[in-house]
Amino acid sequence: MKLVFATNNSHKLKEVQEMLPNSIQLVSLKDINCTEDVAETETTLQGNAALKANFITQNFQLDSFADDTGLEVACLNGKPGVYSARFAGEPSNAEKNMEKLLNKMTNFSDRSAQFRTVICLNLDGNQYFFEGICKGSILTEKHGIEGFGYDPIFQPEGFQQSFAEMNSEEKNKISHRGLAIEKLVAFLTNYVY
Repeated sequence: MKLVFATNNSHKLKEVQEMLPNSIQLVSLKDINCTEDVAETETTLQGNAALKANFITQNFQLDSFADDTGLEVACLNGKPGVYSARFAGEPSNAEKNMEKLLNKMTNFSDRSAQFRTVICLNLDGNQYFFEGICKGSILTEKHGIEGFGYDPIFQPEGFQQSFAEMNSEEKNKISHRGLAIEKLVAFLTNYVY
């Protein structure tokens, strides 16, 4: 099975490829010569994921899936949420996003947060959604150099290190994207066999 993963994020592509069985060949936007950047104009993670998957299916007539992820911080009423990648403005900048988040949380003792990923899969004319949630808390400073985005300041529940202090294998087992991809893989495995 050949599936387009509608992303330009090489970190995400690598992370997802590591989780998929060999029977499913992942194809990137670059592989199908899709150079258009699909604007994430929806106000929900589900909406943005569908927007990207639908763009590929409609314009390239290929089965595809796309995801959108948000960091939802309790004391900030679920923000930055759907705006996580652009929290500190355009262009997207992980360092500035983390800095802004840490500054906004200075006076809060409740540091609980969760990463949430929604995947939209367009397959054989049908649309399916999968969700993964990883609960944790926001650290007061950055720890680690692995991963991307908010990984250096997010500590998953039940662990003593940040996502950025874990190798990709450790992170994939518990991460929001890992959990959503697990559901996608289980679905695809049953679908194929």
